[in-house]
Amino acid sequence: MRMWVAQVHRQRNMLLSAGIVVLSGLPHVSAHAIDVNPTSEQIQTALELGKEAAQKRMPPDRFYVRFGASDEVHPKGFLITKIGALSVMATHMALRGLQPSEVDMAQVLEGQTMLVSTVIFGNVPNFAVDSYMVFDQGGKTIKPVTVRFDGFANRSAAWPESPRFKAKVVGSFNYADFNPNAKTTITVFPANGGESSFSVDFSEIH
Repeated sequence: MRMWVAQVHRQRNMLLSAGIVVLSGLPHVSAHAIDVNPTSEQIQTALELGKEAAQKRMPPDRFYVRFGASDEVHPKGFLITKIGALSVMATHMALRGLQPSEVDMAQVLEGQTMLVSTVIFGNVPNFAVDSYMVFDQGGKTIKPVTVRFDGFANRSAAWPESPRFKAKVVGSFNYADFNPNAKTTITVFPANGGESSFSVDFSEIH
């Protein structure tokens, strides 16, 4: 296993220019969160932490990097990148008594985008339709590769008071397009106006 991971690492150094996020659930894996060149040790540790989480019956989403509010009526979200995705996958599979295959791991490692999922709030059911999401890093705007949104929002915990509805807006950002160690503002723009912004320092996610 370690030899295979090292081989993947060498191949990716030659073929890819992609970032890796070491999530808050992964202590001692990296000095900073998004590592452009993850080592075989980092990859192996992520897999082992996922297996350990399964043994302790911890949910896979503990490896997400969360930002924004912690309550049920204010905007929030999470991001997940390759190292975190490996831990999530390892947890899911270990809960079923399985181990990730080489193909499973290669698919994660060769991915070129980071997923950012947000929950925003509004007062009409279709408020999130045509929403957009961007990164801002020191005045530079980074656009997503794709954006998805709920066409029909769910009732919020505040219903029937304001905000009445909540919806997901999910963006995918190419690792090659953004600085993996910069202070970043993630902003979601609903089509009907207003915005939700989150400050995340990628270099300080542990």
